[in-house]
Amino acid sequence: MSDDPRSETPPTAADSETAAAPAPVMPAGVSRINIEDEMTTSYIDYSMSVIIGRALPDARDGLKPVHRRVLFA
Repeated sequence: MSDDPRSETPPTAADSETAAAPAPVMPAGVSRINIEDEMTTSYIDYSMSVIIGRALPDARDGLKPVHRRVLFA
């Protein structure tokens, strides 16, 4: 055989179907998670942030943030 890479035969469709795909390499610090669990957790975190930051009146003056902005504008 020669050292010329063009002399090698290209893989056929049969070869690619029988060959197992290599597992993706995960970078350090990255882990696999279930998308349903992540969406549930993220939605709950976001909704609690919205409730606390926007929807509940403040104990100091009884106003929600949007009402306070309207009064001071």
